Amino acid sequence: MTDTILPCTVLDETTAYSLHQCCILCRVNAQMIHEMIDEGVISPMGDNPRNWCFGATQIKRIQITLRLQQDLRVNLHGAALALDLLEELAELQGLLSNKRP
Repeated sequence: MTDTILPCTVLDETTAYSLHQCCILCRVNAQMIHEMIDEGVISPMGDNPRNWCFGATQIKRIQITLRLQQDLRVNLHGAALALDLLEELAELQGLLSNKRP
């Protein structure tokens, strides 16, 4: 058995990433980020693309969306819906786990 080293980037919610950094981290072009914003998948902080900042939560949403598109061939609208449902499910699971003795 051989060991494999995989490169990764650790994200924390206190760090804000520019549009350019976001594109590099997620390996997508700016047009894809614009489309995700238009579809409501992500919501950057800032009033225009030059000032946009993305937190770790936004980066994670982009990565999940890309996986849904690549693995399941879900379109962007479907990925946005799936993300919302996944977040609701996680919230409900959290509520249930807090109510259990």
